Amino acid sequence: MNDTASNPQPETTVLQSAMRGLACKCPRCGQGKLYAGFLTLAPACDRCGLDYAFIDTGDGPAIFIIMLAGGIVVACALIVEVKYQPPYWLHAVLWLPLILATTLLPLRAMKSLLIALQFHHKAAPGRLVDRSK
Repeated sequence: MNDTASNPQPETTVLQSAMRGLACKCPRCGQGKLYAGFLTLAPACDRCGLDYAFIDTGDGPAIFIIMLAGGIVVACALIVEVKYQPPYWLHAVLWLPLILATTLLPLRAMKSLLIALQFHHKAAPGRLVDRSK
């Protein structure tokens, strides 16, 4: 008897994979924890046993967050500067907490989102193709 017919794995959509990523859950089962610490990955899923050794997000999450946070903070700082012209110390008081909030808070979710999308699309390192044959 065919094992795949008795226990079919439904194909997940990109939206389901993205929601699993934003929830910081296992990209395969959507239930196990992805992280052992703030940004430290667990070795494997505690529910389905998926080995997380394949995960390599690199600097991708940080770049996305830097671009988004930079746009938000710079736009807010320019609006406040043009409208109110506060002293520089007030700029530091206003924007340093906003920079920390817009970079550190979404970083974990962005990293797990990229992990889930990497798993969904079966991303792998590039390979050279031998075309001499």
